Amino acid sequence: MTCTDLLEKIPTDCRPIDEFLKGGFLAGTLALIYGEAETGKTTLAMQCATNCARQGYKTLFVDPDRTFSAQRFSQIVPERFKEVPELIILIRPNDFREQTVVVDRLTEYINQNFKLVVFDTITSLYSLRIAESPSKTFELNRELNRQMAILAQAARTKRIVILLTSQVHSVLNEVPVSTAPIATRVLKFWADTVLALKLTENPQAIKATVEKNPEKLPTKAFNLRIGERGIH
Repeated sequence: MTCTDLLEKIPTDCRPIDEFLKGGFLAGTLALIYGEAETGKTTLAMQCATNCARQGYKTLFVDPDRTFSAQRFSQIVPERFKEVPELIILIRPNDFREQTVVVDRLTEYINQNFKLVVFDTITSLYSLRIAESPSKTFELNRELNRQMAILAQAARTKRIVILLTSQVHSVLNEVPVSTAPIATRVLKFWADTVLALKLTENPQAIKATVEKNPEKLPTKAFNLRIGERGIH
């Protein structure tokens, strides 16, 4: 991998995924990681932020779920923990309205030294708002779609990676029961790369499936291990 490649791709630190994606998530694109709880979505996002920092670039980490843990982060990058956090800017919107403000003002928050923006989780505050006001579901769906359009445009114009994570819900009318990200159609429509994470019988292992990628390669699945130092 050349220096130019490093500036154009953000690795996940999961070798088979990075090899399949030819170096990682491509600058100028929107990536979606979705899965059930405890499948390592936040850990994988932290690894991408770490790799971005190792290249000397900043990450804007939007954390509506408040799942970003300094302790967990220090386990992933203990050897450079003092340097890396300086390149990660944390924002924690309290509700969907505040998330809307973050999205609308995104280009004001990031400058030429930013290479990655993470929204972990993009749909949590949206889901809470729908639960509070079910009658506004159509309006909220339209707003989420608008936010995704803005993020996709920002990724292209700023030549950055925008990485979104999403929880899943069960699709009960399918046998066997399957899972899908909340607001599936909206998220998958705008995402250039879609990575699904699933639990396995082994509590220290997950199955990762690249369902969509910029080069339109066939779907590919990998077995990954979750450990103290991250997902590899």
